[in-house]
Amino acid sequence: MILIGENIQILSKVVSNALKEKDEKPLQDLAIRQAKAGADYIDLNIGPARKDPDVMKWLAGVIQEAVNKPLSLDTTNPIAMEAGLSVCKIPPLINSASGKQESKEKMLPLAAKYNCDVVVSVLIDAGIPTDSSSRAEAIMETVAYANEIGIPNERIWVDPIMMPISVDQPQVVELFEFMKILQDICPGAKSTLGLSNLSNGAPEHLRGILNRICIVMLERFGCFSAIVDSFDEELVMLAKGQLPEISDLIYKAMDEEIDISSLPKKETDIVKTVNVLMGKSLYSHSWLET
Repeated sequence: MILIGENIQILSKVVSNALKEKDEKPLQDLAIRQAKAGADYIDLNIGPARKDPDVMKWLAGVIQEAVNKPLSLDTTNPIAMEAGLSVCKIPPLINSASGKQESKEKMLPLAAKYNCDVVVSVLIDAGIPTDSSSRAEAIMETVAYANEIGIPNERIWVDPIMMPISVDQPQVVELFEFMKILQDICPGAKSTLGLSNLSNGAPEHLRGILNRICIVMLERFGCFSAIVDSFDEELVMLAKGQLPEISDLIYKAMDEEIDISSLPKKETDIVKTVNVLMGKSLYSHSWLET
């Protein structure tokens, strides 16, 4: 699976201070560490960048000095996005456009202009679709619009928008269902999502196992890519297929009921987490204890 490192993001105090002070070193260090950890793309999340849209141009230049990796330019501001696109040496990823009218009119054309790949989420003006069929309807309309302005399916990365399991457990299952049909409705399109959104709201010590188990399940459902915490070593190894015994147990738990009474704790926790993600067990902050 292609991994997009999420660790340069505006909500981090280290990152926000470095951007404010135009301090290159902590940002470059984060990029180097992510590249070494196994990130295939480096995400640069600067938020709306209303006060300083040129910050993306500066940041993209700084990060390219440190690592030879493609960038994922992550902002909702089309002015900031184009500023970053103008200095990218390796074809970047626009992260992200959506089905909202303003995004279709201002963000999607940048992918056509710069001939680069673009993340297109299922978000529309009415909000985030809540089930697989409404997700499908929303993305088909947006992809058709993208095709009309010269962006082929092969350059589109569909984001079904992962919701926190602690807020809406059924949406996780609906997302899995959407992933199963994506190639039928958008042949040739890729897929990606913000994996860490899944565990938002969960206790900190439990976020890792949710994300790790889910990334293996997503890959089995055909997910091409995920935006992840590059510094979760086990997650990266799972995504790269380096822990086959764990992946095999996850697949088995997806396919059949497993008697956990004789399993060691780590394997028991994996099976319990699969059951929660598939909606077989009710999510609670104590799902591993029951």
